[in-house]
Amino acid sequence: MSDYGTELLKRQLNELAKNPIDLVSVGLTDESNVYDWEILIMGPDGTLYEGGFFKARLVFPKEFPNKPPKMTFSSQMWHPNIYENGEVCISILHEAGEDVHNPHESAEERWRPILGVEQILISVISMLSDPNDESPANLDAAIQWRNDKAAFKKKVRQTVRKSQDEC
Repeated sequence: MSDYGTELLKRQLNELAKNPIDLVSVGLTDESNVYDWEILIMGPDGTLYEGGFFKARLVFPKEFPNKPPKMTFSSQMWHPNIYENGEVCISILHEAGEDVHNPHESAEERWRPILGVEQILISVISMLSDPNDESPANLDAAIQWRNDKAAFKKKVRQTVRKSQDEC
């Protein structure tokens, strides 16, 4: 693990402790490993996820900040941009460069070493507010979001209730 990545993550963790992002709580899964973070995201007001308490992990590769971390919800989620296994699929978490398989995404939208944890978390909150069904990770959720909003809302409400019971 690079010393630079370790120091950068320690700085970002300290900064988020001093100046937390609304709706987000961060900590380490294990105090001895700054590369594995526990995240708690409260569902943003005015969204379908409002009132929910969603647990996730943010795991950084040893090549951080040159490579992006992976974010995975451990709480059940129903969202077009979250795989069924909980892994978050948004541009900012994709490796730098162009992706020939995803023409919807420009290199500027993808991971860059200058980005930090705060930008990732803000992007995830934004994603909860505004799903992108152009390149879905969960096809069933995307189709339901597009074609049957009432059923999608019902399923998200169930997810929110379940998250409240788990906390």
